[in-house]
Amino acid sequence: MKRNIVKALVAQLVLMSSLGMLWAQQDTGATQSPPSADNTRVNRRDRNDAESTADRQKENPSDRELTQQIRRALVKDKSLSTNAHNVKIVAENGVVTLKGPVNSDSEKQTVEAKAAEIAGSDKVDSEIQVRSK
Repeated sequence: MKRNIVKALVAQLVLMSSLGMLWAQQDTGATQSPPSADNTRVNRRDRNDAESTADRQKENPSDRELTQQIRRALVKDKSLSTNAHNVKIVAENGVVTLKGPVNSDSEKQTVEAKAAEIAGSDKVDSEIQVRSK
């Protein structure tokens, strides 16, 4: 009988301490605001119908293949940051537009070089921005 009471008390203590830790984590998270997006202002600009964006890209096979080849080259390069891996790539009639933030000038140059290697140096329009720190 005493053993069952002790087990029940221990189980309650474990439950209470777990709840206390959860409440403490929620309290610290509630006072911190999430980081803002890097390119919110740029995303507003891209809503303009005159801007080329990936969702407005033509569905012709050669442009899609060009975009895929550049994306594969970027993702394959593990030295690049997540920002560089996620640069927007828009191909229209063989001309590639690159958009989005990267972490450094060297990343910008690497992304542009990879795109130029695949599409041709005269076929790449870079609108990549280096993220300010």
